[in-house]
Amino acid sequence: MAYVCGAGSIITLLGSARAIVALGFFKEMAGKETSFFQLTYYMAPLGWAMVFMLWVYFAIVLKPEKPVIAGLRERVRELSIDLGPITRKEILSLAIVGVAIVVMSLQVMIPPLRALDKSAIFLVSTIVFFVLKILDLEDLELIPWNIVLLFSGAMSIGYCLWETGAAEWLAVNWLAMFQKAHWLLFVLSVAFFVLVLTNFIMNVAAIAISLPVALVIAKYLSVAPDVVMFASLATAGMPFVLLVGAAPNAIAYDSKQFTSGEFLMYGIAPSFILMALLALMCYAIWPLLGMPVLLK
Repeated sequence: MAYVCGAGSIITLLGSARAIVALGFFKEMAGKETSFFQLTYYMAPLGWAMVFMLWVYFAIVLKPEKPVIAGLRERVRELSIDLGPITRKEILSLAIVGVAIVVMSLQVMIPPLRALDKSAIFLVSTIVFFVLKILDLEDLELIPWNIVLLFSGAMSIGYCLWETGAAEWLAVNWLAMFQKAHWLLFVLSVAFFVLVLTNFIMNVAAIAISLPVALVIAKYLSVAPDVVMFASLATAGMPFVLLVGAAPNAIAYDSKQFTSGEFLMYGIAPSFILMALLALMCYAIWPLLGMPVLLK
């Protein structure tokens, strides 16, 4: 579930904050605007392909112990009866979340709404939950604060790397090694750097660190900025090795169903699968869909 959450998060702008950061750099440095639906048009094939490949991988590596779980349908039916009809609080919760999603979706199409910061939308939605008494102060005690602190630490590491210049030094020296390489190798090197970095720090920070440097170097290699940006976004969304790379990883870990060592061990192969699929997307699929890969 953790890995598939990452694969699905790349498909739309609603999947993560990193997409907004990347599109901001892309607009500022490449002078191009990427719409909500254009991002989905290019990313959906890769996202769905990774979901399928992850299913195949885990069906082979972690084969289910039983082909069929006896009595599962009946148990689900019993749980549904126990829940009873939908309540007022549940309807209000769905409405609040739905309005937040619609507003964020319309920001792409309605210019005046772009002034609304997405953090403010989430904050207002949270306050509304308390105002309508859907949540109360006792619910705050149920928040897994260890996960919050885990991500706070990852963000602090990323911020320190950025402020000291260490991250920029890493990006420049890594990408400089591929400045005379084939355009596909250069794009994959950018994506791989983001993939490695996003496993150690927050993916938003990984994009902010690497994408500006990559876009500058891409111009000198006659590589279109579009393919660099989309390739970076793809790997930033799928940190399969370490827990701090994405929220689903840490949330799944909080279930205490696996160790961090097991997560690392099983995440290496999907990372290679991702890079292989990304190479196919960059070289064949995205150009067929109309994405420029080389500057004219």
